[in-house]
Amino acid sequence: MAELEERYGREVVRLNRNEDLFPPFPGVREAVEAELANIWMYPEESYADFRAAVAAALGTTADRIVPAHGTQALIGTLASLLLDAGDAVVVPRPTYGLYATVSAARGAHVHHVPLRDLRVDLDAVASTAANVGAKIVWICDPNNPTGSLVRRGEWDRFLDALPGGCVAVVDEAYIDYVDPASRLGREGDVESGSPLVLLRTMSKLFGIAGLRLGYAIADPELARFLDVMQEPFNVNRAALAAGRVCLARPDLIEQRRLAVAEARRVLVRGLQAAGLEPLPSQTNFVLVGTVVDDAEFAGALAERGLLVRAGNEFGLEAYIRITVGPVPLMERVTEAIGRLAPTLAP
Repeated sequence: MAELEERYGREVVRLNRNEDLFPPFPGVREAVEAELANIWMYPEESYADFRAAVAAALGTTADRIVPAHGTQALIGTLASLLLDAGDAVVVPRPTYGLYATVSAARGAHVHHVPLRDLRVDLDAVASTAANVGAKIVWICDPNNPTGSLVRRGEWDRFLDALPGGCVAVVDEAYIDYVDPASRLGREGDVESGSPLVLLRTMSKLFGIAGLRLGYAIADPELARFLDVMQEPFNVNRAALAAGRVCLARPDLIEQRRLAVAEARRVLVRGLQAAGLEPLPSQTNFVLVGTVVDDAEFAGALAERGLLVRAGNEFGLEAYIRITVGPVPLMERVTEAIGRLAPTLAP
């Protein structure tokens, strides 16, 4: 960031990493600071307090919860646990790139299924999984980078069509931003015995990405294996304390969700006023068509101190992805885009 600010001669705002740009929840800083007195000792290896807090928040049991230092760690652990060299996995494209990377690193064959109308084609994913005998299907819902959300009917068809011996890993990193009425409640699918692992993160809506904290929701037997596969003491004390504070305030969670939704509406209206076409989203980011070269568009915004993600990095030419932040920041972004868009028109 210091190098970028020196290059552009101004303060730079990160709208390219989907970090939470709102203030931390009340009590988080204090909880982290209180743990400084305990940094000489390892964290409790069972993470019992955090497991219990997650289970209470979700209405499930603590033996289904597997904490980790971010969901990225869990993605790697699941690949190590479930994959042998030569196994097949299925990944939609485009989606979060780590699924394919870790699977290939374990020697698996990665089969990509293109999106349909910029939405995950679950019917095609299940069909491909059956055809190749997949061991894992990786799903991000809501999908990154498109923001699309799986619907109930297509999810139920997908579970029914999933071949035997295949585990669906669903990364719900952005689920906390979704209107509760639109959530599928996959925790119930885990409890009913579906071959399913859910991944959740505290990095997005809860805004503690720098502390690295996430968790899996899995069958208790599989959860025990995941615990064995992970390195011991892999979640730090400060992260666990901050996570417990966040989970203890469902009222603040809903307030943050609504604040992000309002800021997202401001962003979307501004993009539309600039003549651009944002995709529907219930996340803390918006994917928007630029008409012009996305790298040029992103570069021009960077010169104005606004870092966004160019779509060509995902294989989506003429799109950019913008992280949602507080309303004043979104107004600044849309004003800059409104002035910039006409100058880059083809």
